[in-house]
Amino acid sequence: MPRRALIAAATVLMSSTAFATVTSEIWGKTEAGEEVHLYTLRNTRGQEARITSYGGILVSLTAPDREGKFADVVLGFDSLAPYLGKHPHFGCITGRYANRIGGAAFKLDGAEYEVTANSGKNHIHGGKEAFDKKVWKGAVLANQNAVALSYTSADGEEGFPGTLTCTVTYTLTDAGEFKIDYRATTDKPTVVNLTNHSYFNLAGEGSGDVLGHELTIPTDLVTATDDALIPTGEIVSIIGTPLDFTQPHQIGERIESDYKPLVQGKGYDHNYALKGEGLKLAARVKEPKSGRVMEVSTTDPGVQLYTGNHLKGVKGKGGHVYESRHGFCLETQKFPDSPNKPQFPTSALRPGETYLHTTIFKFSAE
Repeated sequence: MPRRALIAAATVLMSSTAFATVTSEIWGKTEAGEEVHLYTLRNTRGQEARITSYGGILVSLTAPDREGKFADVVLGFDSLAPYLGKHPHFGCITGRYANRIGGAAFKLDGAEYEVTANSGKNHIHGGKEAFDKKVWKGAVLANQNAVALSYTSADGEEGFPGTLTCTVTYTLTDAGEFKIDYRATTDKPTVVNLTNHSYFNLAGEGSGDVLGHELTIPTDLVTATDDALIPTGEIVSIIGTPLDFTQPHQIGERIESDYKPLVQGKGYDHNYALKGEGLKLAARVKEPKSGRVMEVSTTDPGVQLYTGNHLKGVKGKGGHVYESRHGFCLETQKFPDSPNKPQFPTSALRPGETYLHTTIFKFSAE
């Protein structure tokens, strides 16, 4: 086929919203020469998600406003190179253990393990060369409008026991759902906590702060923390406090309150203990000007609300500069430091068991 015809065919495919598509392209290479792919999922509504095999990063995700206009609602970069450098975990698979492990150590089945201390004396988000810095192997699942990424974490990687075999599958449905399914098995007792670390701005990335977004989180319980944001082991009621989102509140309405948990986190950086079993609503967010709504559902017991408090001068997509509170994260998860808190839902995984975790980000407008 002549080159002009190829370009025309590609244009028709790109502009069509009559059917769902999954495409793959080479996006670049790591410094070690590993080839990195970029996968584009498109549903029949014209909504699009792009995921890269480097770190399993959600590079972009579009959603329509009440007028049907699409905008990219996740913070990030236009090319691979900035993701290879230091950045605040934009859009990545976070693991082997997302969030914090106090003292960077834990006991499991009588054995003691020391993991990477990369947040002072504590561990955070899997360590220094964690899942967000690995090249995952991708497989297009065209009949499901999905891509499956797989990675095998060696026994002892970042100090964690057991060879962990992981698959993370991203699906974009015609109902406006961006679905993430996590699956893992191990050959030795270990702990696992995988999540996605996307920063959202429903007005569109680069449009400023998210303080006017209206947030609902249907639980009145959080895991209390110390000044290093390590859980104390208590699960406490937050009814009537600035952490209470059981009724809709703007994110910025109480964020500057002189309230110890907010002072500790320099804003919201808290794990909410969800109620109910199975797939359940974790949060609902509405951006009033655009009308975009995002509902987050999960099978995990917790969700971490983080309001991008430490973003500062990050040059992102289209030359946009991301500052503090220009995005928010809703990280569905096991509770932080649960390997050291037997009263928390377990994060242990043993041979013969399968770690399963599903999270759905559903988009609509009103």
